Amino acid sequence: MGLFTPEQARAELAALRPLLDELVVVRADMVELSAALATGGPPTALGGRPEQKAAEARLNELMTAVQETGAELKGVAPLLIDFPADLDGVPVLLCWLEGEPELAWYHRAGLGFAGRRRLP
Repeated sequence: MGLFTPEQARAELAALRPLLDELVVVRADMVELSAALATGGPPTALGGRPEQKAAEARLNELMTAVQETGAELKGVAPLLIDFPADLDGVPVLLCWLEGEPELAWYHRAGLGFAGRRRLP
């Protein structure tokens, strides 16, 4: 897909926010439905197996939509999104974690989350 500048990644993240908000809701619904079905107890107020399957399908659609932007969805619980970039000639991933107010971190491509640093 190509590389993002920090400004482009921030704009893409802002455009993705409604989709990411929905993803969080659908993720929680799917977990609740799956847990109720796994215990063999009565269905939750959310429903039963058909609703669980629908939530799973919608979750997959939302995850695909994120990936189609060129962003990399690295985690779903919590959401972790990387945007491939180049900072001063070094391949990096601009990194956003669910709950963070903005995209403000990066890490070198081979270092992962533990190598996160604040964007200059």
